[in-house]
Amino acid sequence: MTARGWFLFSLMGVVWGIPYLLIKVAVDAPLSPSMVVFTRCALGAALLLPFAIRQGGLPATVRTHWRPMLAFACIEIIGPWWTLTDAERHLSSSTAGLLIAGVPIVGVALARFFGETERLGVRRVVGLGLGLAGVGVLTVPHLTGGDARSLAEVLLTVIGYATAPLIAARYLKAVPTLQLIAPCLALAALVYAPAAAMTWPSEMPSPSVLAALATLGVVCTAVAFVAFLELIKEAGPTRATVFTYVNPAVAVAAGAIFLSEPLTAAIVAAFTLILAGSVLATASVRGAATTRPVLANPGRGAATRPVLGHAGWRGRAQRLRRGPEPRPDRPDRDEARAR
Repeated sequence: MTARGWFLFSLMGVVWGIPYLLIKVAVDAPLSPSMVVFTRCALGAALLLPFAIRQGGLPATVRTHWRPMLAFACIEIIGPWWTLTDAERHLSSSTAGLLIAGVPIVGVALARFFGETERLGVRRVVGLGLGLAGVGVLTVPHLTGGDARSLAEVLLTVIGYATAPLIAARYLKAVPTLQLIAPCLALAALVYAPAAAMTWPSEMPSPSVLAALATLGVVCTAVAFVAFLELIKEAGPTRATVFTYVNPAVAVAAGAIFLSEPLTAAIVAAFTLILAGSVLATASVRGAATTRPVLANPGRGAATRPVLGHAGWRGRAQRLRRGPEPRPDRPDRDEARAR
């Protein structure tokens, strides 16, 4: 990936590594899952909508792309955020983090159904395996109980998180980031507003709970979604989700730094596996053909042509050394050119 891609990747590893802790704080308050999701979406929409409107053309964008935007909102936000929040009433945050780390694996499998033709290669497959092994080493010792319903809810969240980037990359690539996220968050807030009103807390939550909700809405929603969609455009939908391997590591690192939790040899080994797996899983495949725009005819837009790999350039050089191929319809001209 590029330097910009690595910056976005690192940012996502942090800002989506802390929601598990923040959600746990909120549901243990206790606040209802609908209340948590509504507050998070409402804050994010309130921050991003003014910028999306200022860009201009928001109504036209929604009218043109409303179907994939609706699918993205349901599969990325409306469904998964509620199922994850409800599951964390019974599961530990480390358990949720471990299960969510399976998003890249599911994304690789689902990519074939969306026509993704990028070759994974041995290096990226090994990277995915190393990352998953690192998450297992990191979180398995901290696994606690949970019922079958909660585990199923997290599984649904994983499927949603793996599918939504593919929708964004295939159908919404031309939509500006703010004009995609702001309406989706506003829709999610409207969907959960009635349930949030019915479960509104009878007294003001504590300052720590309010701080957790504010951080969820501002940092983990508004800032994170903008960075996430830019990362999809930069690295592709499959590589973009590999940051979920880093999220559980961020939680453990924060505990060691701020809460003086022990940093064991197993944790160090897990960090090594996760970082190595992330580097390998996000690497580009050598020799793969890509496309770049070239001016086919001035005034008639751009066409695409393949960027040749090493073998392609060698073949082209050999053809140039041999000279042009004779054409049956112009033998005299080809003979004169040979002289």
